[in-house]
Amino acid sequence: METYFWAFVVGGLICVLGQLLMDVGKLTPAHTMSLLVVTGAVLGGLGLYEPLIDFAGAGATVPITSFGNSLVHGALAEAERTGLVGILTGIFEVTSAGISAAIIFGFLAALLVRPRG
Repeated sequence: METYFWAFVVGGLICVLGQLLMDVGKLTPAHTMSLLVVTGAVLGGLGLYEPLIDFAGAGATVPITSFGNSLVHGALAEAERTGLVGILTGIFEVTSAGISAAIIFGFLAALLVRPRG
């Protein structure tokens, strides 16, 4: 039960941060999303995001900050294995399933839903 509580709190705080960036900081949703991805990437690169995932579980893996963390982890792991080229290939290797799912489900939604005009 405690795991669910901390997942809710941490995930909620990440979302509150994003909402504050848009409401108080007057950032656009695109700027906010980019800032959260970069924050996750920086925290992942510094080794600070993994302990957050261990602590909060889905509260840290579901928000967009986790995508930045995944990008960095993929790039670092592949760079360690194959060198400099691995930085680019590792990014796509780790995140390809999520990106592919977003494209496929976005396409299916566009086929099924009629936009309001």
